[in-house]
Amino acid sequence: MGGGGGGAAWRTLGKKWLHSTRALTHTRIPPNSLLSLDLPDVWIPNTNYTSTANTNCRFIPSSRIPNEHMATVIDGKSIADDVKSGIAWEICRMKNAIGKLPGLAVLLVGKRRDSQTFIRIKIKACNEVGIASFIAELPEDCTEDEIINVISSYNENPSVHGIIVQLPLPQHLDQEKIVNAVSLEKDVDGFHPTNIGNLAMRGREPLFIPCAPMVCIELLLRSGVEIIGKKAAVIGRSQIAGLPTSLLLQRHNATVSTVHAFTKNPEQITSQADIVVTDVGVPNMVRGHWLKQGAVVVDMGTNLVKDPSCRQGYRVTGDVCFEEAIGVASAITPVPGGVGPVTISMLLSNTLDSAKRAYRFT
Repeated sequence: MGGGGGGAAWRTLGKKWLHSTRALTHTRIPPNSLLSLDLPDVWIPNTNYTSTANTNCRFIPSSRIPNEHMATVIDGKSIADDVKSGIAWEICRMKNAIGKLPGLAVLLVGKRRDSQTFIRIKIKACNEVGIASFIAELPEDCTEDEIINVISSYNENPSVHGIIVQLPLPQHLDQEKIVNAVSLEKDVDGFHPTNIGNLAMRGREPLFIPCAPMVCIELLLRSGVEIIGKKAAVIGRSQIAGLPTSLLLQRHNATVSTVHAFTKNPEQITSQADIVVTDVGVPNMVRGHWLKQGAVVVDMGTNLVKDPSCRQGYRVTGDVCFEEAIGVASAITPVPGGVGPVTISMLLSNTLDSAKRAYRFT
């Protein structure tokens, strides 16, 4: 008797389940819709929070800031020199042991002055530590096939252990397709989808971590900043810096919030964070009141602001209003002289690691 009643109940539940399944089937949401809109992060000044983003910071004389409230300025140049010194020693050891050197290939498309400057800096750094450098320059109107052919030749060259495509590329080119053409084993920028995917998944290790996130963690650890259990706010979610930085901070067991161009009242999020990382390209967007007293600030922004008093006619500034933040934060990276120099060192480090892996050198 009991078994029969149970069977009837199960059949009733089964009919309900089938009915609900059919209903769901008829109203199925397409997978692409579940990804939401892939909208660009365009930071437009908003009267709610960025109306003063492009104005001058409110300068506070250091004499008016108590010593205990003055932030420690993190010296990126000295940290970069220390990292490069270790890399040069490792390369010297490799050359003496097996007669081999790491090699880094750089691809430049067009004649953007800022890109040319960045490449000169990278080549100079390679020379300083003993990394062989290869440069390919293509005209701005070149085709994707021409670029991919150059990348393919570097992929097959055993003397090249790292390949970087200088970004941004001209608009007529498919940047993702070109970047993905770089061999996974030589993706020292860490932009390959497999590297980013492995960074996002616990228990997996990417071959290379993107340089900007590596810099963030390097600066925090060398400055004695505790990451585990701390609240971190990452402003910006670019594939180069913001997104992988969020992933790497999670790997270090921080509680991470991402602030992007569609975030409402972002200062309410950042003002609760122990660690604030910025990479949005808006000068002085992050003001002093955006920060919690004693927060650590890593400013990855690099912006050129017109300034007739400077010889070049412009000055370099970050996303954070340094003059205001220094009286609130406990530690802060300056711009220039903070993240930038260490980023180059991380690129050299990835290239060295790639060569050691290729030559099975330990």
